[in-house]
Amino acid sequence: MMDSFKAKLVIVLLKLLASLSLKNAQRLGAWIGRILWMGDSRSTRVTKENIELCFPELTAIEQQQLIKNSLLETGKLFSEFGMVWEWPTEKTLSLIRSVEGKEHLDAIVAKGKGVIVLAPHHGNWEMVGLYLSTLRPMAALYKPPKIKALEEYMSAVRGRHGSELVPTNKRGVIRLFSILSSQGMVGILPDQVPGGNGGVLAPFMGIPANTVKLVARLINRTDCEVVSLCAIRLPNAEGFNMVFRPADPEIYSDDVDTSVAALNRSIECCVKDHPEQYQWEYKRFKGTQLDGRTVYK
Repeated sequence: MMDSFKAKLVIVLLKLLASLSLKNAQRLGAWIGRILWMGDSRSTRVTKENIELCFPELTAIEQQQLIKNSLLETGKLFSEFGMVWEWPTEKTLSLIRSVEGKEHLDAIVAKGKGVIVLAPHHGNWEMVGLYLSTLRPMAALYKPPKIKALEEYMSAVRGRHGSELVPTNKRGVIRLFSILSSQGMVGILPDQVPGGNGGVLAPFMGIPANTVKLVARLINRTDCEVVSLCAIRLPNAEGFNMVFRPADPEIYSDDVDTSVAALNRSIECCVKDHPEQYQWEYKRFKGTQLDGRTVYK
């Protein structure tokens, strides 16, 4: 009963956000980010710790500025969800100002190979899924929401162009193998902390991070190829740039540790140009031990 109420509340909020223009939605998001910056929320604390760990070369003042900018961008991402999920697709995609590097995707398709598209939590990653679903049939690996009653709504909006949503369980993984073996396209968020035995430690921004082995397994079993894609937010509510990049070549190594390390380098390559647009409030180093302590504790 409570879950149903929470789900309805979230959907109403998303519809209200969808009534805003991109400029006003981002203004609201920046305001939310400033509140986070001025407070002592969990998001602020985690963002601070992640940036201090990952950018030791920055001065304290530069780190503080990056922390603030990151929270502003995270607020904008939240406020953009209504637009991506509720606007007509054509209206949302009209905000794309350029598409860079699509030839990397086209070359893989021309070879008749399956494609994994890495979509790290950078820029507006929900827009990545929407854009990809209009290019060709695809499947997206997803983690069911904590509010169970939201799953039906999220599945409907994310799959409205025929995208197949594949759950993060054994049956879902088997389905991914099948799609890639049939020269299909799969979208994966590569920087989520895996559960159980699903990951190995690999450096991310110089810090050991529990990282998914699934991409390495899919490559090894299906001979697919990999690109990354990010929707980079432009200043002054001008829209977004879609940026494709080829994965680090060592991602195709038969050695799992080597492949996983290359996966993280591929994410770093996406992050480096606009580090403030990465979601640093996510506990990317959950469980990592540094200097005798556990990160985030």
